[in-house]
Order: sequence, then C-alpha cells, then structure tokens
Amino acid sequence: MSSPDVGGRSLRDLLAEPGHWSTVYTDGPQGEPPGAVESRMRSLKDGMLEAGIPEHDAEVIVDVLPDDTGTPAPSARWLLAADGRIVAETGWATARRGPERLSFGAFPDVLPLLLHRADETRILVVETARDGADLSLQRLGRAVPEHEQQISGEDDPITKVNAGGWSQARFQRSVEEVWQRNQDEVAEEIDRIVRSHHPSHIFVTGDAHVRGLLLESISPEALEVVVEVDVITRAAGADDSTLIEAIDETVSLSHDSRVSALRDRAAERDGINGAEGISAVVEALQQAQVDTLLLDERMSDSSTLLALPAEPWIAVSSADSFDAGAGVPLPAIQALVRAAVLTDAQLVFLEEEPPEGEPFDDSTAAQPLAVLRWAVAAGASDSGQASDAGGGDHPSQAEGEDPDDPPTRPDPQTEGHPSQAEGADPDA
Repeated sequence: MSSPDVGGRSLRDLLAEPGHWSTVYTDGPQGEPPGAVESRMRSLKDGMLEAGIPEHDAEVIVDVLPDDTGTPAPSARWLLAADGRIVAETGWATARRGPERLSFGAFPDVLPLLLHRADETRILVVETARDGADLSLQRLGRAVPEHEQQISGEDDPITKVNAGGWSQARFQRSVEEVWQRNQDEVAEEIDRIVRSHHPSHIFVTGDAHVRGLLLESISPEALEVVVEVDVITRAAGADDSTLIEAIDETVSLSHDSRVSALRDRAAERDGINGAEGISAVVEALQQAQVDTLLLDERMSDSSTLLALPAEPWIAVSSADSFDAGAGVPLPAIQALVRAAVLTDAQLVFLEEEPPEGEPFDDSTAAQPLAVLRWAVAAGASDSGQASDAGGGDHPSQAEGEDPDDPPTRPDPQTEGHPSQAEGADPDA
C-alpha cells in the first residue's frame, strides 16, 4: 500500500528513523465557554509533562489545540510535535476512538491516526429530483465534503398535469423525456466521479420513479456500489436521518464482510495462508510476508515488542533482532502497526465500541491475524499456521539455534514480555 502523507512527509519516513517525537491524541473543540477551554488546556499540559513530553512541545500544542477548525463537536485531534514546533496535526468530526493518548518517544504514536483514517470511507451521496440532483463526495468523519455539485437540468415542462383532450398523452411524454434527460446528465457526472475518485458506496435518494430513471443511465461500475434510500432529502428542511442510518448500516456491513473474507483467506489451505498470535505475526512481518494485518484496537498496552531501527523493523526480543540495532520497547499494537506500515502491509482494525460511558475492555481482545503474501512452508507448525518458532528459509532463530528444534518463546500478549535486558529498569 502507498504510505499516507503526514505533515508533508510519508508516514513510512516518519516511522523508519528514530527521533524525539511528542504525540497527543485528545478531544478537539467541544463548544465549551472560554474558561472551560483554558482549564482543559492547563490539565492537558500537566498530563503531557507527566508523560515526559518536553515543555516546549507541550506549550506549542496547547497554543494550537484550542484553535477553531470549523469541526463540529464532538471532535478529536491528533498532533505531532518535535523541537518546539508542530510537525503534523489533523482532526475528525467524531468522538475519540478510545482513551486520550499522550506520549514522547523515538517513534510517533500513529495508532489513533490510522484508526480514524480506516473509518474515512469515501462515499457519494446523490439527492436526485425531477429537475436535477445535488451530489456530495465525502470522507466519513470529515467535517467538509471533498466535492459538492448541484446539477440543474431542464424545468419546462417538469410536472405532469391532467391537461385533458387529445394533447394529454403527448404532454405527459414530453415531461417524462425532460426527466430522463435530466437524469442522463446526473448519470454522466456520477460516472465521471466514479472513474476519478472510486467511492466505496453511492447513496441515491429521491422519488422512486426518478431514482429508477437515473439507475437506468449510470454505468455498470457505478451501479455495482449503489445503495437506494427510499427517502426524499433534497427539499429544504427534509429529514436526513433515514439516509444517515443507511450510510452507517451499509459501511458497518461492508467492514464486517471484509473482516470475514480476511479470516477466510487466512484459513485457506489448512491455515498456511495465515499467521495468528503475536509471535507468529511478528515472524511474518520480519519476512515482509504480511499482505493484510487484522488488529483488535482493544489490545492491551501492557505487553511490548521491540521496534527496530532497521529491517526487519520488529522483534519479540533482542534474540531475534538480526543485528538491526538496539530496539525500542513499544506497546505491542504500536510496534505491529509500525512494522505493517514499513513493510507495505494493509491494516484492518476490529471495531468493538464499548457501551457509552464504559471503558474499553482489553481482556477479550482478539489475537492479531495476518493474511500472508505467500504461504508458509509445509510443516512450519503443527496447526499449519505460521508458528512462533519460524519456518521456511528465513533465519528467524537466534544464532546457534537448531531450526528443527528451536526454543519455545513466550507469547507477550499472554505471558508478558521482558523487552529490556535482564535486570534492567523498564522505566529507566
């Protein structure tokens, strides 16, 4: 996958080289009175300093954060700072995904950024009527549409009436032809947007007859992603709640279908197309073998992996770091996300939102699951999936280990991970 841009730099570049990064993920403007904003900024700065963020970074973040971005509440903000300046910042017209995150370290915490970007499904909303349509190309979670267009077609004659006499049939046909020409014009623009921007779904509202005329005219490529919503939303003051519900339901079902398809792919050929569990997934990432990585965002931050400064980018411990240099202990999910980006793997997140007001429960988080670019070697593990010990021709065992009788390594997700040297203080 192509690496997304962050502050004018590719995400891959930001994650590859260790630096000194301050990362903040917090609430955006909440519509509070000025006094409440100032109090929240003081509390946030105290939290940043407690998390180890340098004061010059904390100050520039609290200076920028209250700025009105035009994003409605609730909203979320992600900011990246270094050397007293903002390197990148972005916001979303949606509540935070999970808890506030404040960190200072060698690599940016990009997990919140990628969680939100995974939700930014591109859709096209077509509110059609007899005289044309309103088109809106949107990224879900963004406050402002990417593109909006109003198509005003012919409006004479536009309404069928009981004209009476011999001319009635001819008049009715003339009206129908105007409707069709207007929808043909709308269809041409829809097809152009589909070719240029490839929306995942096209939601079409309006009168059932007019929707039918439109769908007769659009291309098969566009028709394949159309979702009809039987509601009229183009009129002033119209209720769009039915449209919003249809969008939410469609996007959720599409995500669930994708997750199910990934699980099926990983299970093909008795599981040799997949790797499951932290150790097995780490080994696959070390070999750049992962095509798509499925992660549960509820994974606990208590278990750690090593983020390496060079290939293979990630390790369970220093024993399998392949002389890549000193590793930086990171929460397992952050290290997995970083390695996925650096090896061009797709990332898909399991979305399990807790009931409103309740904390995330990481005790039931699913194990990481990787769909592989090529199958693991036959016999790599008893189950057929990638094993924790390794397989194939890659020297994933430490120097001197017997590849046919490797030592058993603990899975850090369940047993904890001593990522620092024996006896070392993990907080030092």
